Amino acid sequence: MKAVLLEEFGGAEKLYLGDIPKPAPASGQVLIKVAATSVNRPDIIQRQGNYPPPKGDSEIIGLEVAGTIESVADEVTGFKAGDRVFALVGGGGYAEYAVAYADHVMRIPENLSFQQAACICETYITAYLNTFVLGKPESDDFILLHGGGGGVNTAALQLCQVLLPDARTIVTASTHKVDRVRQLGADHVIDYKTQSFAEEVKTITGGKGANVILDHIGAAYLADNMKSLAVAGRLVVIGIMGGIKAELNIALMMVKRQQILGSVLRSRPVAEKAAIIADFNSTVMPHFASEKITPLISNEYPLEEVAEAHRAMENGEHFGKIVLML
Repeated sequence: MKAVLLEEFGGAEKLYLGDIPKPAPASGQVLIKVAATSVNRPDIIQRQGNYPPPKGDSEIIGLEVAGTIESVADEVTGFKAGDRVFALVGGGGYAEYAVAYADHVMRIPENLSFQQAACICETYITAYLNTFVLGKPESDDFILLHGGGGGVNTAALQLCQVLLPDARTIVTASTHKVDRVRQLGADHVIDYKTQSFAEEVKTITGGKGANVILDHIGAAYLADNMKSLAVAGRLVVIGIMGGIKAELNIALMMVKRQQILGSVLRSRPVAEKAAIIADFNSTVMPHFASEKITPLISNEYPLEEVAEAHRAMENGEHFGKIVLML
């Protein structure tokens, strides 16, 4: 089969399309003929050599796929060859065929294309898990979402609108994305290039702060995130683009009863991911089927233009998901 391979760790130019053996589904798995996959920030980090796949998963980059089932292992029930599905995978997405655990596979609603389905697993499940399951927002809460226009951010904003419509969303975005984020439905948008988000959050919330913060920056934002966090608020950190080490006033955090939660999806045990996906499938997927949520696609590239797709992700010009077509 065709698959995206790496000459060596490094820049996007190290990616190339090559031929490797087609995988076979092991116990509890299905083989998917991939029609579309998508580019996610962890793909960039893996390409650079800083994010190896979990033990036993494919070394090929790619965390989600959409396509049709080619074959299933003998003990798998509920799926058959020809079913339109999408799946979360620990690796192997940038290829003509990918294996996935049957419990990590969901059916594609009839109204969604393969391209749209390929946008769901990594970003919407990440947004749902961290904003709602871990963040536990309540009605009328203020929710601060960093990274306006990125895949997880746009997913989280859409989820807030359908799962907790009375919550008030605050989104940080770069100057050229502010208007689009506002059009997507954010209640308040902060231009982090020209404004202090900590000061703006204080003004917007009347000094109370945000009840839930979803952050992918890490160290560089820690101090201002803590200033922005309400009493008993939850800061959920899902990325470290801004570094891994920062000082924390633990005493103030204790007095304000604040929580900092670190979270990744990829390295969780298979059964734990299956439980998260089952929850997502029952809670969120009906909103895709009813078209209350529509995956936001920024750009589509053929698989052979994967290097250009990675450069687009790194340049930060995208708004929504970057899709690779097979």
